[in-house]
Amino acid sequence: MSMAGNLRKVTHLGKVGNLRKVARLTRRRPRVDLSHPARSPLGSSVVNCVTYRDGVREPAGSDLVDAVKRVRKNGDGFVWLGLHEPTDQEFAGIAELFDLHPLAVEDAVEAHQRPKLERYGETLFAVFKTVCYVEHEKLTATSEVVNTGEIMVFTGEDFVITVRHGMHGSLGPLREELESDREQLSKGPAAVLHAIADHVVDDYLHVTDAVQADIDQVEMDVFAENGARADPGRIYQLKRELLELKRAVVPLGRPVEELATRPIRVVGPEIQTYFRDVFDHLMRAKDQIAAFDELLNSILQAHLAQVTVAQNEDMRKITAWAAVIAVPTMVCGVYGMNFTYMPELHWTFGYPLVLGVISIACLALYRGFRRNGWL
Repeated sequence: MSMAGNLRKVTHLGKVGNLRKVARLTRRRPRVDLSHPARSPLGSSVVNCVTYRDGVREPAGSDLVDAVKRVRKNGDGFVWLGLHEPTDQEFAGIAELFDLHPLAVEDAVEAHQRPKLERYGETLFAVFKTVCYVEHEKLTATSEVVNTGEIMVFTGEDFVITVRHGMHGSLGPLREELESDREQLSKGPAAVLHAIADHVVDDYLHVTDAVQADIDQVEMDVFAENGARADPGRIYQLKRELLELKRAVVPLGRPVEELATRPIRVVGPEIQTYFRDVFDHLMRAKDQIAAFDELLNSILQAHLAQVTVAQNEDMRKITAWAAVIAVPTMVCGVYGMNFTYMPELHWTFGYPLVLGVISIACLALYRGFRRNGWL
């Protein structure tokens, strides 16, 4: 029986205790993610469980408990356990086996955490926000642009436990890429932590590049000939989605900086060099998001200014036409009064004369407004 299959036994090693109320333990499991071929079709949260020694993947077939004991007895190698949205019951035995702190276990099960890095004894607990760009044919006021998820990573001397939440951000391709680089993988669990951080930050850069295309399109529409008629809801939607991206990127700066600069037992100096590169990429993504936010503010202000100018143009046109119409209205109003003695009232050419005066006055007003740009 494979290690991933026998892991179901481990999930029943310990009791849930105070991790959650009993009522929450009976809640229904979410949909199973089958995006990775190693995903169990039986509904288990276990994605994969592998032992590595000297950067080489050992053949499957051993029990997880035995694998952990053997790794700790020999003093080399580590176990990488991947989970997807585990329940309290599924995670209880794992937490007991690896001696994980209850607070970290609670965060890993519940998700919706802020990116952070915490130390619990000899174990590091890191939270990363994953992002992906949602493809759409045309940006609207309700389009979803950025979708987020989470990856929690427990890193110890001889183990790595990854807990993924969300329907994207599979670590299967990352695991295969790491397995092809034996030298890097031989550096231990810290190398896996770096690879995950680098993978997440690279996704930030890819998403920001895609969002920039949407911002460029909105900018072109706003500054087009009929830009005042552009939908401002698209700009607000982009700002909301950009805020979601900002919540994932900005808080991660301090944890990555700690991994790159501060002495941590689990993370050796040679791995910290790699984290400095990750930190540089993260700062680039952060700067891009800040620039996008400022650009969207400028686009929104420009759009509002265009709307104001268009309204002023309409008001000038309305005022000009009202002035032109006021001439015949005034003349006709005067001659519409029922006085007996009025100038030219009984003259043969009085009616044509009045029409001519009205036409000449209206034409003069129209040409004047036209020359001044009001019409």
